[in-house]
Amino acid sequence: MITVHHLNNSRSQRVLWLLEELELPYEIVHYQRHPQTMLAPPELRQVHPLGKSPVVTVDGLVLAESGAILETLTERYGNGRLAPPAGSPEAVRYRYWLHYAEGSAMPPLLLKLVFDQIEKAKMPFFAKPIARGIAAKAKASFIQPQISNHLNFMEGELGKSEWFAGDAFTAADIQMSFPIEAAQARAGLNEKRPRLMAWLARIHARPAYQRALERGGPYELLS
Repeated sequence: MITVHHLNNSRSQRVLWLLEELELPYEIVHYQRHPQTMLAPPELRQVHPLGKSPVVTVDGLVLAESGAILETLTERYGNGRLAPPAGSPEAVRYRYWLHYAEGSAMPPLLLKLVFDQIEKAKMPFFAKPIARGIAAKAKASFIQPQISNHLNFMEGELGKSEWFAGDAFTAADIQMSFPIEAAQARAGLNEKRPRLMAWLARIHARPAYQRALERGGPYELLS
C-alpha cells in the first residue's frame, strides 16, 4: 500500500496528482501547517527525520524529496507511462526538468516569499524602514530579475514542444507544476507569457489533477 503524508498547500500535492495519473490506490495521512509560522507540524518527524512533506511510504520503504518520489513511483508502477523511452532525446529533457524544478526554479521563488514576509513582519517601528528597505532592494536587484530570467527560459522551452519533455505529457510536467503555480500566485506570472499560461490551463484541465485536488483538499497556491 502507498501512503502519502500530505501537508496542506505543499509539494505533496504533486504526488497525489501522479498517483491519480497512474490510477494507483493510495491512502492519505493529512497534516496541517501551523497557522502563524506556516511550518509543518512536528508529527511529520515521526515519519522522516527532516519533518517535511512530501513523504511517501511504500510497503515499509520511506521515500522523500518530490523529484525522487515521482521518479521512483513512475519507474516502479508506470509501465512505460509518464516517462519517455530510455535513451531517447526526450528522456534527457525529462530528467533535466525533474531536477530543474527544485534545483533552479524554486530557490528564487522561495527567496521572494521570505523577503515578502520580512516586509510584512511585526517589528519595532524604528526597524521597519531599514528591514523593508533591505527587502525591497534584494527583491528588485536580485530576486525578481532571477525569477524573470527563469520564467523567460521556461516560456522559450515551451515553444519547442507542448510539454516540457516533448510532445507527450510526463511526470516532468507534474514536477514543474509547483514552481510555475507558485510563480503565478506570487511572482508575477501572467498572460505576458502565454505559453506558460496555456500550459497551466492544460494541466488544470486534466481529470487526474482535479481528482488529486478533491482528495488533497484546499490548495491555496491556486488562489
